[in-house]
Amino acid sequence: MTPPFLQALRPHQWVKNLLVLAPLAFTPKGLLFELSAWTSVLLAMASFCLAASSIYLLNDIVDREEDARHPKKRHRPIASGRLPVNAARMELVVTLVSAFVIGSLVPASRDVPFVVWPAAYLSLNLAYSFWLKKLVVIDCMCIALGFQLRVQAGAAAIDVAPSHWLLLCTLFFSLFLAFCKRYEELSRQSEATGRTRATMEDYSPAFLSMMIGPLAALSILSYSLYTVAPETIAVHGTDRLMFTVPIVTYGVFRYLFLVYRRSEGGDPAQLLFRDLPLVISGVLYAALVVVLLRIVPH
Repeated sequence: MTPPFLQALRPHQWVKNLLVLAPLAFTPKGLLFELSAWTSVLLAMASFCLAASSIYLLNDIVDREEDARHPKKRHRPIASGRLPVNAARMELVVTLVSAFVIGSLVPASRDVPFVVWPAAYLSLNLAYSFWLKKLVVIDCMCIALGFQLRVQAGAAAIDVAPSHWLLLCTLFFSLFLAFCKRYEELSRQSEATGRTRATMEDYSPAFLSMMIGPLAALSILSYSLYTVAPETIAVHGTDRLMFTVPIVTYGVFRYLFLVYRRSEGGDPAQLLFRDLPLVISGVLYAALVVVLLRIVPH
């Protein structure tokens, strides 16, 4: 069984920080094989993983009473009492300091220290934890902005400009996942023993469905346009990335099926590892990108 202090870091959520690697995966061929570039993005990813864990610790400390009434969150180490609050506070300090120490090892980009990015991410999440999460719709937009910062940080780590299309794809996909998460939480409100999230009173299944449907379409559309955009073709020297669109489309549709038919989607990070069809589609997507952009001659 995972020790409470490690479980409180939510290491399964670190998969979200793979977005820090995204700019490297979609840059010109030469950069992908540079050891220095990989060193920088992996350090950047580690910094964001620790920064995210410090936010999880802070939220669990502040929200431990509300979490104790939640059907799922009551099993978390702090809410359940398995990790004492004072120990969690000490762990928070160590994790936060480590995030900035590792971030300081990433080379500066255009004379801007890399630590600006984890600092911006932490500032956003502090505002979210103490204020913005109480505002309907804004709470989901904050989640999406956090994903945007990951992509920006990954680009800064290797000193390249992030693709505008990549940023748009990230925005729509992350908003889609955020509203799906709210839909799942709302469907489980009846299992709670009291008030859980403040914005749950403002959301309804019909309203969330109105958000989720268009965002699913925008996610697929923005990615499709990205694959055939002139700047994408110029960078990779091919339009073959368009052959990955069916896999991405299936992934979105499969996720919608899990949200609406299986009442899942509350924790995308766990779902991506637990649902076999999603796992297979993810592996196929990664393999196809490598084959189309890095192996098959243009």
